[in-house]
Amino acid sequence: MDAATILLRIALALAIGAAIGVNRDLRRKPAGVRTHSLVSIGAALVVMGALAMPGATPDTVSRVVQGLITGIGFLGAGVILHHQSGQRIEGLTTAASIWVAAGLGAACGAGLAELALIGLVAALVVLILGGPFERALERLFGEGGRGAK
Repeated sequence: MDAATILLRIALALAIGAAIGVNRDLRRKPAGVRTHSLVSIGAALVVMGALAMPGATPDTVSRVVQGLITGIGFLGAGVILHHQSGQRIEGLTTAASIWVAAGLGAACGAGLAELALIGLVAALVVLILGGPFERALERLFGEGGRGAK
């Protein structure tokens, strides 16, 4: 892999992670631009490293991606807060966005720019429109299972 390809893949991972991070920052969430960018860049680096290993096979890359996704789960768990009342949990969306940033970074590292960009658009649609959509459904149908006692 030449330097220009590496630079392009890392730059795309950084931009994608930053885009998700900006959304989280604007909503004053605990993980923002730096966290999401670093997660995305790190995932890209790990995948590119696996691809560049001498004798790398699809099985090698698969194991690396499995480890990446598992490890990121622990990072995401760090932003989840369970309130003492037992009735409320915060941070699930931010944790999920960290996990998605890792997946998008991994796609960048694998050279799957179209997949990463389409995934970014889908993630931003959910992050931007998901909250208003949930609130509209709650107004229409009541609280349902969310926070009900």
